[in-house]
Amino acid sequence: MSESNGVLARIKQKYTELSPSARAIANYLQQFPLTVISDSTAEIAAKTNTSKATVSRLFRQLGYASHQDAKQDVVLQRDAGIPVKQALSQHDYIAAELGNLQRTLEAIPASQINHIASILARAPKITLIGYRNSYPVALHCRQQLKQIRPNVRLLPQPGQSLSEDLMDLADDEIIVVFGFRRRPRIFARMIDALPSARTILLTDPTGQVYQDRVGHTLVCQLGNQFAFDSYAAPMSLVSVICNQAFTLLGAEGDNRVATISALYAEMGELDPD
Repeated sequence: MSESNGVLARIKQKYTELSPSARAIANYLQQFPLTVISDSTAEIAAKTNTSKATVSRLFRQLGYASHQDAKQDVVLQRDAGIPVKQALSQHDYIAAELGNLQRTLEAIPASQINHIASILARAPKITLIGYRNSYPVALHCRQQLKQIRPNVRLLPQPGQSLSEDLMDLADDEIIVVFGFRRRPRIFARMIDALPSARTILLTDPTGQVYQDRVGHTLVCQLGNQFAFDSYAAPMSLVSVICNQAFTLLGAEGDNRVATISALYAEMGELDPD
């Protein structure tokens, strides 16, 4: 969590003023901040061998009106993409990942996925753009598309700026932007510089603020149960779309895959099975 605000920063500021019992609670919350969201006042008290009254008093000492007020603060921090530690079991991870996948794919109509896949199958050129944690998802999309069709590039190039590449966008080029939370400051200006009708945005729910500035928006759930965002749903959505594009390309896609596979063998690039 941010050191400039939130529960952890307040604990750090107030720690020397806390009673021994309050410090026991503070120590626990520093180790597992998401407990503020997941546990009740009674549960926090039980886990720290203190009382409900002591837990409530600690939150007031930290400047919150109540436990609920502190909980809302942590939710806002995590929804902004700020890492917050939490102790979770393997079952928790599985359930959360399945939930993210289900909510993502069920919310996007099959007709929209088919339409996007058709655009990516038939576009003369495709440019994929991703910054920070969005870059690996864009790279994954490029790798899948390059196997089934030509003229796919990924931006920004390492160490390079973006403007000179955007200057060269063709009039029939499709741009796919990957913009998940904690986007860089340049993101909004970049969106405005792109041709809206030919821009497809893959984002988390916070990126819906840009949906009126692009042609298509696909929303992926990253979850907020873990310290770090999960990109299982975006990666899966990319796979779904690219698989459908491959189907739509028919023999053209099959021929490219076969040619690339032959080149792999000729050049010995892949480890043999």
